[in-house]
Amino acid sequence: MVGDRYDARRIGTGGRSWSNWSGRQSCSPRDLVAVKGVGELAEIVGRAGAEGRQVTTVGSGHSFSPAALSDDLLIDVSGIAGVISADRESGLVEVAGGTVLATLNRELDRLGMAMPNLGDIDRQTIAGAVSTGTHGTGLALPNLSAQIEAIEVMGPDGEINEFGAGSDELLAARVAVGSLGVITSVTLRTVPAFNLHRVDEPVDLDEVLGDFDSFARENEHFEFFVFPYTRTALTLRRNRTDRPLAPRSKLDRFLGDVVLENGLGDLALRAAGKVPSHIPKMARYSTHFMSQSEQIDRSHRVFANYRTIRFNEMEYALPYESGPEALDRVLDLIATERFPLAMPIECRVSAGDDALVSQAHGRPTTYVAVHQHKTMEYEPYFREIEAIFREYDGRPHWGKLHFREAADLAPSFPRWDDFRAIRDRIDPGRVFSNAYVSRIFA
Repeated sequence: MVGDRYDARRIGTGGRSWSNWSGRQSCSPRDLVAVKGVGELAEIVGRAGAEGRQVTTVGSGHSFSPAALSDDLLIDVSGIAGVISADRESGLVEVAGGTVLATLNRELDRLGMAMPNLGDIDRQTIAGAVSTGTHGTGLALPNLSAQIEAIEVMGPDGEINEFGAGSDELLAARVAVGSLGVITSVTLRTVPAFNLHRVDEPVDLDEVLGDFDSFARENEHFEFFVFPYTRTALTLRRNRTDRPLAPRSKLDRFLGDVVLENGLGDLALRAAGKVPSHIPKMARYSTHFMSQSEQIDRSHRVFANYRTIRFNEMEYALPYESGPEALDRVLDLIATERFPLAMPIECRVSAGDDALVSQAHGRPTTYVAVHQHKTMEYEPYFREIEAIFREYDGRPHWGKLHFREAADLAPSFPRWDDFRAIRDRIDPGRVFSNAYVSRIFA
């Protein structure tokens, strides 16, 4: 049996089972293999390609979509990690694909360097983050993949292809959901390390939506959260500063993040799932815990949030100017239909970018994300919300839940055919595919 060749490296509980961070996505691949280095990866991928198998890779498993599911060969690349080289003068840093963002951020800080922008979770691998179009917030700042100067991708023959600046192959490989091969390393453009001043402030939602453009343009990094059934937004404004560090105290972080937001928050959400009719009242009560606060800390510590509540998420990338109206319609739909959604909706912004199938391709973007606790059903509610996003030519985040297919996705991406042509050339046998990749890219 072919699969027996992989037994020495098979990982996971139950022999071959794997599940993602939220626990919603799971699979039992024919083989589940952890690799320790690029040489071992090349041997396994090359053999699999020659045998006509399908190869899927996984890192930290933080995608909510089925991007990492496989019924054939699933390869864990988290062992291919670390900073390979760093040049302070140019700001270029080569990083192995399986490097977790939190680890990368600490190492960059030690070197006096930093990523110019990050999302609010730092548990993803760099390969997984860029492949799905992960982003932070900031109207002048594109997603993480736009920081890539060069990328190395292992093809179906086990050989590494390097794609550099100025090539369409790089534009395709930056955001490809694993469909062009295994990312073994990326070379990133970094900036000198910097401090961020973060201010959290509750603001009336109508004021935020009415003056959305000013909030977004006057802050380097702007986002807000709003609970369904309420009209108060918790705004988060982050801006660079030369002021000295003034981080939150350990006690404040413990009480606020561990005890209140994640500990008691998780218990409240579990209770809400058992009595959904109480969700509107609970949401209105939750706004009382929104308060003004501020801190100054190293950028990566300000970007990332401590988060232990497990949930499922759908996020859509909308044309920048459509975001406020779409969000208001989503809130109205939830309230009118009494959807049992208790977690806050998140709104962020970004610059456009040029990756061929990036969610923000060619346009400034407003991202709207809806969440549901892992213990509660999400699909019927997410589907109806998705219908609103589609009216604005919204594009789904590849690493988060959505219900779209290639045929209806293609018209939203001007360079969709260019991406497919590159994929046909690099992986004509569709070695790097699974049910999800086939669904979204055909």
